[in-house]
Amino acid sequence: MCYYVSMSDIKVVTRFAPSPTGFMHVGGVRTALYAWLLARKNQGTFILRIEDTDKEREVEGSIEHIKESLKWLGLNWDDFCIQSERLDIYKKYADRLLEKGFAYSDGGALRFKIIEKKRTQWHDLVWGDLSAGEEALEDFILIKSDGYPTYNFAHIVDDIEMGVTHVVRGQEFISSTPKFLSVYEALGITPPFFVTTPPILGEKGTKKLSKRDGAKDILDYKKEGYLPETMINYLAFLGFNPGGEREVYTPEELIKVFDLSKIQRSGAKWSDDKLNWMNKEHMKLLPLKEIEKNIFEFLSEDMRNPKLVPIIFERISKWGEVKDMVERGELDFFFNLPSVPKEKLVYKNSTPEKTTSNLKLAVQALQNIDEDNFTAENVKSALMLIAETLPKRGELLHPVRYALSGLDNSPDPFIIAYILGKNETLSRLQKAF
Repeated sequence: MCYYVSMSDIKVVTRFAPSPTGFMHVGGVRTALYAWLLARKNQGTFILRIEDTDKEREVEGSIEHIKESLKWLGLNWDDFCIQSERLDIYKKYADRLLEKGFAYSDGGALRFKIIEKKRTQWHDLVWGDLSAGEEALEDFILIKSDGYPTYNFAHIVDDIEMGVTHVVRGQEFISSTPKFLSVYEALGITPPFFVTTPPILGEKGTKKLSKRDGAKDILDYKKEGYLPETMINYLAFLGFNPGGEREVYTPEELIKVFDLSKIQRSGAKWSDDKLNWMNKEHMKLLPLKEIEKNIFEFLSEDMRNPKLVPIIFERISKWGEVKDMVERGELDFFFNLPSVPKEKLVYKNSTPEKTTSNLKLAVQALQNIDEDNFTAENVKSALMLIAETLPKRGELLHPVRYALSGLDNSPDPFIIAYILGKNETLSRLQKAF
């Protein structure tokens, strides 16, 4: 049976409960994001809980890695706990099950006993009414022989103790839900609401995104120069859409529009191209000083010319691409005199003599511009007056561009001249003929 849940009637408590296994997959981060958005939308509580009861899989440093990841994204938590520090609490609940006949010892471990195998029915706030046959129920371990609880038991106890109202989770937990519900029933406690998110698929859209498909740790995106606002926006839209054509939202705007009814059931396809587009859109929202600061982080001190910022910004979709530009030598001509073979200066069907003549005209025109007014706009005006008189404008603009940069493809010559300054521009043009 479907039913409506009014968030105003309850104090919303959500949690993100990762295992410290050393990798923060984007799917897990999206689960954290939805839980965080739900809590913040309803002025509720968001808990970070480290589920570290499987000691064999634990990777050193993972807890700090998880915290750093969430802090980078701005997903602040209101409470924090580590399961391995709560063993007495799990034992208390296990004893209750033993006393009620719902648990028994088995080889040093404690197992949950299914008293009655039956069909299980439950409601999911995304998927609606779900059910599973009696084959989904079988006895399972509550406390392992090493004294640590299993996930199937510990997360239920924690959710009860912490007053979790909404469990945001991936589809992989649907098949185990009958077991979870049998524990709640044995304890006589009403289960929380389940919010099951759709899977994130690889770019081909045929299977779940995995490391083999290029899935990266969330902090790898930070290293590559993506904005945290972008990652929140992009991940939120992988399975959620508030409606309308708009796609670029700040975290604060996402909180306002987040709605469980808008979470989709079908898988959401990952796209690097879409992520890059969205990151550039968020970059455009930044103040110029912040753009400059982020670009300069990838430039050596002698390359930090504010005039270069617009040129670089136009050609990147994430900050890490500044480093790529430097490594490819795309900025070298701004700082070092380029090699300019004479034959490369000639435009298509023009001649070396005509090219030399045109370059001399360019020098004469630019000499007339006062150094304080040597802007891209004034350089363009001066050169275009000459170019418009020629059969093809490229007969002037191509040799000027090549003389200044030594490249076939580069920023337009007016911008280059402005960045180089009047003296260097005239010097390079004169050396070319």
